Amino acid sequence: QIGAYEVSKTLAERAAWDFTASRDAGSRPELVAINPGLVLGPLLSSDWGTSGELVKLILDGAYPAVPNVYFSMVDVRDVAAAHLAAMTVPEAAGQRFLCAEGGHSMREVAAILADRIGPLGFKVTTRKMPDFVMRAIALFDKTAKLAINNLGNNHRFDTSNIRRTLAWTPRPLEEMVVAMAESMITHGVVSK
Repeated sequence: QIGAYEVSKTLAERAAWDFTASRDAGSRPELVAINPGLVLGPLLSSDWGTSGELVKLILDGAYPAVPNVYFSMVDVRDVAAAHLAAMTVPEAAGQRFLCAEGGHSMREVAAILADRIGPLGFKVTTRKMPDFVMRAIALFDKTAKLAINNLGNNHRFDTSNIRRTLAWTPRPLEEMVVAMAESMITHGVVSK
């Protein structure tokens, strides 16, 4: 089952490509699609967005264990760099780019948070939540429901095109997770 968020993103991009294709060759704008994964990294304010919910839930100890959920992840700074490159690299025109460092589990994120942020006074669990418990939680919890399609689904994908065409090199998972957690602490989003 595909969620409403994914459908809306797909329809919006399809409309942009259709609009571009409908223009005469002389007035046709160039279009590039940057499709980021779950966006982590430093916050500019206390607004953590949907992607930041992952880190917030873990730091808040919202669940007694960590679900077996996977996401493609990318740092917000790397998304910005990809957009800038897409506007300045001529070869980018007319292409779609998957913008993600890699596919990672919530348990990997929790392990990083336990190691790097736990010593600051945060109790971070790294125990694995059974899949049936996550499915039950998703019946009542909107955030869990959004993640249920990623339960046990370790993403495998190829980002060689964005790396090659845009000379794009993403930050590693640990850097983006720690940057988000530290900025959440700074902006008062989470507390010990």
